[in-house]
Amino acid sequence: MVDEHLTTTWLTQDAYDKLTAELAYLKGEGRQLVSAKIAQAREEGDLSENGGYHAAREEQGHQEARIRQLAAILESAQVGEAPKSSAQVTPGTQVTVYFDGDEDDDDSFLLGSRELMGLDDSVDIEVYSPQSPLGAAIVGAAPGDTVSYTAPNGRSIEVTIVEVKPYTG
Repeated sequence: MVDEHLTTTWLTQDAYDKLTAELAYLKGEGRQLVSAKIAQAREEGDLSENGGYHAAREEQGHQEARIRQLAAILESAQVGEAPKSSAQVTPGTQVTVYFDGDEDDDDSFLLGSRELMGLDDSVDIEVYSPQSPLGAAIVGAAPGDTVSYTAPNGRSIEVTIVEVKPYTG
């Protein structure tokens, strides 16, 4: 059984609107601009040595990848408000944990995504994805629970959930 927290993308209405607008732009005007760059570069002659052509084609590839990414995010999106209170770790909550039982080694972070939560780079909070090893291990945990996960380096790490609260910005 697949956990719905890992397959559903939680978005605020603002984040949903921003991503929808970006997708519409990329599919419309964005594609037209890149196509025009490619056409202009083709007119410059020999494509094998045409840096402008290759750059425009690379830009087109990145843009199409972003279109696919946005479409997938929006397809699995659940639009709503941040949880008002939370007894368990869910996407959209701010979590404080102790690592390996060391009360001096604590960390507080948002479980979610900067982009999907509508956060820009000026918001100073660490963000973990619910799909990350740590994020997947703590989803559904409550304060006082200790869970373990395998880090990308293969090391097993234990974390104790200290506090779970709605992220309020």
